[in-house]
Amino acid sequence: MYINRKTNLLTMKYLAIILLGISSTVCISAQSSIDLLTISGRYGFPQEYETTYTGKATETGVLVNLQFPVPFSESTIWYNQLTYTTFWVNNDITMPADIANPISITGFILQTGLYQKFSNGRGMQLLLAPRFMTDFYNVDIGHFQLGVIAMYEKRFHDRLQMRFGAMFHDELGGPYMVPIVYTDWQISSKWSLVGMWPISGKIKYQVNDNISTGISHFGLVTSYKLGHPDYQGDYMERTSIDLSLFGRIRLAGNFHLEGRLGYALGRSYYQYAADQKADFRITIIKFGDNRVAKNVNFNPGPIVNLRLVYNLPL
Repeated sequence: MYINRKTNLLTMKYLAIILLGISSTVCISAQSSIDLLTISGRYGFPQEYETTYTGKATETGVLVNLQFPVPFSESTIWYNQLTYTTFWVNNDITMPADIANPISITGFILQTGLYQKFSNGRGMQLLLAPRFMTDFYNVDIGHFQLGVIAMYEKRFHDRLQMRFGAMFHDELGGPYMVPIVYTDWQISSKWSLVGMWPISGKIKYQVNDNISTGISHFGLVTSYKLGHPDYQGDYMERTSIDLSLFGRIRLAGNFHLEGRLGYALGRSYYQYAADQKADFRITIIKFGDNRVAKNVNFNPGPIVNLRLVYNLPL
């Protein structure tokens, strides 16, 4: 009986630490709730190739995102986020052997690091952002990439918090930097603007306690080392700016279903030889980029996205 009591106390203590960590993310995300777990599926409608081929390419994808903060104190938190993504591009076209076809690429992206809260609504966030980006052939150290995110936080008033910083990443196509402005702005009781611009963001209208709708944005450049024997050492660079209308409904408890319908702007899957690199890039601005892709891209087009979300109110 003593053992059971001790076990129960340890379990309660552990759960309390977890809940404190989750609740503390209000300091990090500044939102009234947090999406702890997201499971998402993506479908891009078949689109024609820009040149050469007469068939169409179909893009599909899966995303799983998990957030888990660990508190050291009320003002110090170790923040963790793990994202798994995989994309496929299929067609019925015969291409040269040294061209990846069909395309199958997978990424594991970790963000882990320290959030420190100061006085007067200020804070600092410094995260390591390593990635494992691969086609799962001949995996070696070259499939890993390093990155870092640094941001300064300022709360301007009860309804507006912002962060200013940048993401630096050693992409296979050359050094890559993204200046970031984070906003959590409760414009009114119904309207809000939340996002880490220009990577992601939402303009949201809260219809009622169970339904929200609005416009979502996501845009990022990612690169994947290819290890297939026919083109070993090459890399695939994926770019897409997704602009969508979304609707979100509470299913039961903290589980929500979110649907998105939109368009993949500037979407590309380009295959490059390992020595093809740009000198430097800031978001979509490129310096010294004389790379020549081996493959032909297919056109941008409409996309649908369905996601199951476990969202915890704070």
